[in-house]
Amino acid sequence: MGRQNVAEHYVDTLVRAGVQRIYGVVGDSLNPVVDAVRRTRGIEWIQVRHEESAAFAAGAEAQITGSLASCAGSCGPGNLHLINGLYDAHRSMAPVLALASHIPSSEIGLQYFQETHPDQLFQRCSHYCEMISNPLQTPRLLRTAIQHAVGRGGVSVVTLPGDVAAQPAPEEAATHDLVTARPSVRPGDAEIDALVRMVDAADRITLFCGSGTAGAHAEVMQFAELVKAPVGHALRGKEWIQYDNPFDVGMSGLLGYGAAYEATHECDLLILLGTDFPYNAFLPDDVRIVQVDVRPERLGRRSRLDLGVWGDVRETLRCLVPRVRPRTDRRFLDKMLKKHAAALEGVVRAYTRKVEKHTPIHPEYVASVLDELAADDAVFTVDTGMCNVWAARYLTPNGRRRIIGSFSHGSMANALPQAIGAQFTDRGRQVVAMSGDGGFSMLMGDFLTLVQYDLPVKVVLFDNSSLGMVELEMLVAGMPSHGTANHNPDFAAVARAAGAYGVRVEKPKQLAGALKDAFRHKGPALVDVVTDPNALSIPPKIRADMVTGFALSASKIVLDGGVGRMLQMARSNVRNLPRP
Repeated sequence: MGRQNVAEHYVDTLVRAGVQRIYGVVGDSLNPVVDAVRRTRGIEWIQVRHEESAAFAAGAEAQITGSLASCAGSCGPGNLHLINGLYDAHRSMAPVLALASHIPSSEIGLQYFQETHPDQLFQRCSHYCEMISNPLQTPRLLRTAIQHAVGRGGVSVVTLPGDVAAQPAPEEAATHDLVTARPSVRPGDAEIDALVRMVDAADRITLFCGSGTAGAHAEVMQFAELVKAPVGHALRGKEWIQYDNPFDVGMSGLLGYGAAYEATHECDLLILLGTDFPYNAFLPDDVRIVQVDVRPERLGRRSRLDLGVWGDVRETLRCLVPRVRPRTDRRFLDKMLKKHAAALEGVVRAYTRKVEKHTPIHPEYVASVLDELAADDAVFTVDTGMCNVWAARYLTPNGRRRIIGSFSHGSMANALPQAIGAQFTDRGRQVVAMSGDGGFSMLMGDFLTLVQYDLPVKVVLFDNSSLGMVELEMLVAGMPSHGTANHNPDFAAVARAAGAYGVRVEKPKQLAGALKDAFRHKGPALVDVVTDPNALSIPPKIRADMVTGFALSASKIVLDGGVGRMLQMARSNVRNLPRP
């Protein structure tokens, strides 16, 4: 075997780091890398139709597996297309290594054709972003990039000129070891001591959980039982903390429901567990607050803190539980559980009367039926906008399902490409993309990627012919909606023309059968559901001055809609309250 070139060493290093595929679009400056992939066992090149999709797919794969994923873009416009998906991956703490190919090294700085400076452009959406200008840099620079992505959770970007990629790599290149797993982080003794004192001194404790509670469900439940605390969650905490939770009081924030807001404001100690919840208007300013997070830069940036604890949620609670004073007084917890059930009873009525006969179809009904028919271990990828509302209100987590969206970055068009990455991790697992017509049509070209690789992704299209969330923002702000209407084709016909299964649903009675048929289909499928664009009712107390961009952040209850099976969960929790 001859000496490796830089491109071959790059690909070999990815294989040793556990990467199985690189998502991207081929281009001349990438040719040495793509050819190296072709000749290397254990890794494949996934050809997408748009580099933005490549980055979204890699980010979703990383979120599903918890391991490093990869994408690539050719010089200039090719790698520029990566940037939106990389922002999303970085803000989701998904470990992704992106290759930004570059123009010939001799031409850099001379306004050459397609010249950009990716080593500068990607600085804001990465932990590490550097250029390989000399082959001798390659082994150490790659190792550093991988360990930044894995160790800090997020994106690393390596810029590689095409001519450097073809040059010989250092002979000792393959000797470098790689660290590809993150350690647990235990807080210091002083912080644990302080937290124990605060917990023991409090009478009414509420836990508010985010995605940092992944893997800590048992510990959160044990602690909540010990101190008789209601448990609320942010949107990204839903899949990790809502299931099998007798302390559940719902979700706070823009899409909030139930009694989470009241529980966080009526306690005397609020403990934020693994959440970077951005809407500080929903957080109290007159109670004691503790925040636990594995990333210290997040401590205190959303709210005033009485104590910041740097550590994993699971490790922190394992240290805390043996030391805190057990409680027997359930009055605060039971009060919040009853408020939660009552709140859900109030909002659900409008969405249970003749909804199965309403035309155009209520999107709430679509989400409810989808939730019932989808597999117990399904992966849902969710478009930003109104699909976020339906996912938050209707998808029922159970510890096996996954719900992935652009929940921190808020990009349109994420659901379809994220479904690609999720499906590649396991072709036998059901993957459902909950897409809006605006988001789907933005990156619709990558529906062809599903067909090309025969990926059995099921796209459920909420087709209301509008940019629904933007229209809602305009209406709440007192503006007439403008520029929000979409003139759509029959998307099911488009899917069939592309070689996939496609069906259009215009009547509620057709919905369940259409979804069942799509789920039984072995390849890619699209269910185009024509939904009511006027499905939401808006509480009259929301004023125009409450709107700041996407967040109606000064309101306690933002969208008054149905809540699906969460009402059943709340009723069950109230029924099981111990009798005095």
